Amino acid sequence: MSKPIRLAVIGAGSAQFSLGLVRDLCLADSLAGSTVVLMDLDEQRLATTTALARRYAGELGKHLTFAKTTSRETALEGAGFVINTALAGGHRREEAERALVQSCGYYRGLYPSESGFYQYDLMLQVARDIERICPDAWLIQSSNPVYDGVTLITRETRVKTVGLCHGPFGGIREIAKVLGLDYEEITFEAPGVNHCVWLTSFRYRGEDVYPLLDRWIAEQSEDYWRHWTPKFHDTQMSPAAIHMYKLFGLLPLGDASRAIWTDAWWYNQDLESKRRWWGPEGGFDSEIGWQRYLDHLTEDLKALATAAADPKAKLTELFPPRTSGEQIVPIIDALHNDRRGNFIVNVRNDGAIDSIPDNVAVEVRAVVDGRGIRPLRTPRLPDLVMLGAIWPQILVMERRLAAFKTRDPRFFLQYLLFEHRTRSLEHAEETLAAILHMPGNERMLAHFEARA
Repeated sequence: MSKPIRLAVIGAGSAQFSLGLVRDLCLADSLAGSTVVLMDLDEQRLATTTALARRYAGELGKHLTFAKTTSRETALEGAGFVINTALAGGHRREEAERALVQSCGYYRGLYPSESGFYQYDLMLQVARDIERICPDAWLIQSSNPVYDGVTLITRETRVKTVGLCHGPFGGIREIAKVLGLDYEEITFEAPGVNHCVWLTSFRYRGEDVYPLLDRWIAEQSEDYWRHWTPKFHDTQMSPAAIHMYKLFGLLPLGDASRAIWTDAWWYNQDLESKRRWWGPEGGFDSEIGWQRYLDHLTEDLKALATAAADPKAKLTELFPPRTSGEQIVPIIDALHNDRRGNFIVNVRNDGAIDSIPDNVAVEVRAVVDGRGIRPLRTPRLPDLVMLGAIWPQILVMERRLAAFKTRDPRFFLQYLLFEHRTRSLEHAEETLAAILHMPGNERMLAHFEARA
């Protein structure tokens, strides 16, 4: 028997994400009859997404009700679950800031994105609106930075919050493909913080996979890389990931091999070094790989807009009715219908990983059911990983959150001073001034000036 929910999706104008979510909802019979409120500030994209959602559910004969609104408050009224997938300012703001910071001498910008201020502000606004309008709702934070965002929200509000990222599962699938393993028979543990998780346990049919990985590295890796033609997002078995395994003693999983920019700068100095470590295009974050990603998003959006304009187009051919593998709908089902499951989540630590402060968000396995989300305790990660990767990530996040919360730009300056590409104090000060006075950053400038 179905038990419907009321779900609000913030940032629903991302049709690719929203239609994938709708597909998973359509395939979850236990949530039949649910109402999905799609919210976005871009009315045209919102209208396209809503029309596609209704048509998709109709093609499958599923009973879901869709509403659209540009008002966040309206979307949240009566919601039992809220998904925040919004990117403040979109990729246009992100690219403009990246170009500015690159002109200041920081190849490919800063990591995390220098636009974090706007994301922090948006995430906190959403959470405070939930506290006020639908305080019993669960907030699922899916837009980046998940790590910073979940830490901020759980410190500043009482909202029940979980962050989700698909990176670990993509990494495991890539390892399985390269090593010739059946993905369904792999079990693993990969604790850490979002985009910085490490395979502490990796088993196939009960046997440790690390010896098999070691043999592949010794006997096959060089030949594999010699003929390697990776897609822009194939990073798991890259020379960088394997080198990090040798350097840290554990294999980084998913986005971890490319996202710990601050403490792995030597892979990312310029396009030549990126090509050495990530393949011919320089990996996902190079100017080539990232442009290919943006082009891919544009092509998908055009294809969906074309389908929306053609009433005869079969959406189930663009999005075949099979589950995506994402955790969002299964977690909603587990929480709402008390279906006990085991998931990888980003939640407040509260003792789940030894030696990480309780009020920092961690990415760990958790048991989820009608009683909530209960992270499983995991042993302390090795010192090589903690000192070389985890703690640097924590410190970057803490400086940026401190800048946002205290309105003190000296924390932002600290962030720049500890960045390996900063040449001098004057260089850091000039870069900070350029960011704060960039056209379009007036609200960010006013935020810091308000402290004076």
